[in-house]
Amino acid sequence: MRVTRAQAAENRARVVETAARLFREHGFDGIGVDSLMREAGLTHGGFYKNFESKDALAAEACTQAMDAAAERWAALIEASGPDALARLADQYLSPAHRDRPGGGCTVAALAAEAGRRPGPLRATFGRGLRATLERLSRIMPGRSEAARRERAVAAYAGLVGTLVLARAAADHPELSDEILAAGRRAFGGAAPKAAP
Repeated sequence: MRVTRAQAAENRARVVETAARLFREHGFDGIGVDSLMREAGLTHGGFYKNFESKDALAAEACTQAMDAAAERWAALIEASGPDALARLADQYLSPAHRDRPGGGCTVAALAAEAGRRPGPLRATFGRGLRATLERLSRIMPGRSEAARRERAVAAYAGLVGTLVLARAAADHPELSDEILAAGRRAFGGAAPKAAP
């Protein structure tokens, strides 16, 4: 049975979306092409019709995930006004984000791995980081562009690092929650709500 162009495009988009989620959940080497295609509801044979390699898919999936995150951040920043950094911290350093890496920050989930990979994947992360830092620079206090940029770099490193540490402490829930709460407070976010 022949697949229409529209169906082929839809299948390709589904593979990219599935890969973006699975790579963030399991890492680049934690999921194979067979499992990835099965999760997307497609056969292994269709992979090489659409992608040159698993690394090419990883670069495309990470680009898509970073672009989607950039859109969410832009909307949150626009809606938050002068409280933008605090609102970003509240959302980014939430237990929900910590507990669902497959739908969360690509940088927190994969940057360490991407730094060890050559070519397009590392370039994808570089572009995504630049765009994020430019966006954060616009909301940082400071008279000079250089000062705002430096604060943006420190803030993003702090947000990502806090999330990574909170995830690493997953077997110690109280410690993980403490790390998230300290990070939120450091960026002016809300204190955690008391349990009912």
